[in-house]
Amino acid sequence: MDIIELLKSAFMGLVEGLTEWLPISSTGHMILVDEFVKLNVTEAFWNMYLVVIQLGAILAVCVMFFHELNPFSPSKGSDGRRCTWGLWGKILLGCIPAAAIGVPLNDWMEEHFYNPVVVALALIVYGIAFIVIEAWRARSTVADARPAGAHFATSASDDDEGPGSITTLDDLSWKTALGIGCFQVLSLIPGTSRSGSTIIGGLLLGCTRTVASKFTFFLAIPVMFGASLLKLVRFFMKGGAFGLEETVILLAGCLVAFVVSLLAIRWLMNFVRRHDFKAFGVYRIILGILVLAYFFVL
Repeated sequence: MDIIELLKSAFMGLVEGLTEWLPISSTGHMILVDEFVKLNVTEAFWNMYLVVIQLGAILAVCVMFFHELNPFSPSKGSDGRRCTWGLWGKILLGCIPAAAIGVPLNDWMEEHFYNPVVVALALIVYGIAFIVIEAWRARSTVADARPAGAHFATSASDDDEGPGSITTLDDLSWKTALGIGCFQVLSLIPGTSRSGSTIIGGLLLGCTRTVASKFTFFLAIPVMFGASLLKLVRFFMKGGAFGLEETVILLAGCLVAFVVSLLAIRWLMNFVRRHDFKAFGVYRIILGILVLAYFFVL
């Protein structure tokens, strides 16, 4: 067993755990990291690894929100169980658009879009989108807070999440869930960020930052489990195989992604209660510019 390859995989897991839930594109970062830190594996295994490592991240969501997502929790009454089943229905509904488009076009999109240029452009475009949307929400907040007849703006409190009529997951309608799912289709392009696209959709459709972030986490469960299963099936159907060393490499990445995701999710949920997403927008733009400079100037 090569300890260097395990350390590389652990680093990949660190990147995955940090970037999967922050709206900065985990797949985009993994593609970029591969330019500098390459696992000594076949191309087929790497393409499979890139998706399956997300299982560690998604297990963190299942653990952290187990009670909220568990319809069989003994502490829930009939109303609570009914609401939980309804939430799962909205989650599955929100996954339909991405599945309908992503499954048949998966191989084609990997061939044409999985490259640093597409990643960089997506980082920049959606970074600008975050800044513009949050600026619009800030103006709406100030307008709502201004007393009638006043000619000055009042500032929002530190824990103000901005405008949004959908303040809890119970307020999330089936129509809104489907709408957010349609935004998730955008994340099929690497560099967009699955969490970024669905959070943008949630904000535009009237969710607070907390609700948009939480529903984004929950949408990831069937999407990422399904994507991982599909990738494994296609890997083996095309004659792929891996031995003990590759298995340990994959498990190491998943384990690190799981632990780091627990910390990243907790941090993000605290962050969005007091801050907007502009900082992530700025980060995306800077990173996108640096990537373009690296591949076309340096």
